[in-house]
Amino acid sequence: MRIQSQKWIVIVVLCSAALIQAALSQQAPIKGLDEYIVRAMKDWETPGLAIAIVKDDRVIFAKGYGVRKMGESAPVTEKTIFACASTTKAMAAACLGMLVDDGKIKWDDPVTKHLPWFQVYDPYVTRELTVRDLLCHRSGLARGDLLWYQSPHGREEVIRRVRYLKPAWSFRSHYGYQNIMYITAGEVVEAVSGKNWDDFMKERLFTPLGMTSTTTSVKDLTRFNDVATHHVRIEDKTQPIPWPNYDNVGAAGTVNSNVLDYAQWIRLNLGGGMLNGKKILSEKVVDEMQSPQTIIPLDSTTKALWPSMHFASYGLGWTLRDYLGRKLIQHDGALDGMRARVAFVPEERLGFVVLLNSSRGPLHGVIGYRILDHYFGAPEKDWNAILLKNSRDQEEKNKAEEKKKQDARVKGTKPSLGLDAYAGTYDHEMYGEAKVTFDGGKLVFSFYPAYVGELNHWNYDAFQVVWRDKNLDKDFIAFTLNSDGKVEFMKWDGVGEFKRTDKK
Repeated sequence: MRIQSQKWIVIVVLCSAALIQAALSQQAPIKGLDEYIVRAMKDWETPGLAIAIVKDDRVIFAKGYGVRKMGESAPVTEKTIFACASTTKAMAAACLGMLVDDGKIKWDDPVTKHLPWFQVYDPYVTRELTVRDLLCHRSGLARGDLLWYQSPHGREEVIRRVRYLKPAWSFRSHYGYQNIMYITAGEVVEAVSGKNWDDFMKERLFTPLGMTSTTTSVKDLTRFNDVATHHVRIEDKTQPIPWPNYDNVGAAGTVNSNVLDYAQWIRLNLGGGMLNGKKILSEKVVDEMQSPQTIIPLDSTTKALWPSMHFASYGLGWTLRDYLGRKLIQHDGALDGMRARVAFVPEERLGFVVLLNSSRGPLHGVIGYRILDHYFGAPEKDWNAILLKNSRDQEEKNKAEEKKKQDARVKGTKPSLGLDAYAGTYDHEMYGEAKVTFDGGKLVFSFYPAYVGELNHWNYDAFQVVWRDKNLDKDFIAFTLNSDGKVEFMKWDGVGEFKRTDKK
């Protein structure tokens, strides 16, 4: 199963001439930056974005471009609120860092010291996994995101169910991005401080930094008028969608904010934990967060696009890499219909944040590398053309993979049994119950309220799921018969095997 938020999608731009002219009327600190952004938005078909640049402890630029919602004229401004997704992770690490400063926890405390009920699949890892391990993606676990993505489970229930997620790699041997460990980090904050993670963030981070437009719940957005809308492409038509409620992902990605507020967060990190003369975090904690913890292997695409890059690693809530001889600290975020990037370079006292109301491709990188090149004194490079070509090449590869699947389909086959024989209740020890019903001569698969779709025969006892929520990609499900010729298992491609539990 592929989650839409992890897929590059095409978004149609709707920026009136008046809005573009308004964007160009403000002076950018980099010559040609406004024109570059407006052109890139057209190329990437993005409705709206906002950007802020911090230099030498000052916010030197903050501006919005385009519109909040397709079909409407309200412009994106520097105060427009977006979903910031996984850029939340560094803030979660900072909360734990405050507790380290307070002497209430240590980075290398076992998680079970603070959450005695915490358990993962391997008993050894349960015993040894530390607070530090929660924050640097080396647990040995694959993502398991279906536990929270569009699921009815609260944060604690998501964590309780992760005990059934089998390791994909050896503990601490491999970088493997893991949202559920960050949800757990948020619960550690609550267990130690006595305040839930959301309240702790507000009291200890947002309020001292003056981040008055920043929240950790979709429900809080009703207080604001200047809010961007998510946009996704469904059946070749770009559509705005309601704000998805992913509050259950907690410390892994629930922050919603604007670029002005995020500029204060950047200033704090560039200032070694100080902001406006006030210490929020110790310099020691900030250094620990910004130090390599887990090696990230460089793939061939990365090496081709950035030949001068020598290393990549993950700190505590931050991705670390080198760019043109400088240490670049950053984190991206992505949820259905929105993207974000926050980045800074300590030795240049430079940082920026880009927030988008679309999911297509690395437009935040297109803008970000233009900023970095300017302040590093590097020759001007058309990152828009470079990354656009890379994206289109990837789209062609995806089309080729899809054709390969179609060509591999065995034609002329039929299910082993009548369709009604596949109808039943199936259970996965981690994800829970799924149902297949026989309705109107067709099989219908349902799992969580969001995952409902028709099963169309593919070949043999395999079916393709066409979801009613067109924001979800098609999936494949195959049934396995036992020696009595009855359906015993259902395998959801990319998710796992469900055992039939009804008596039919």
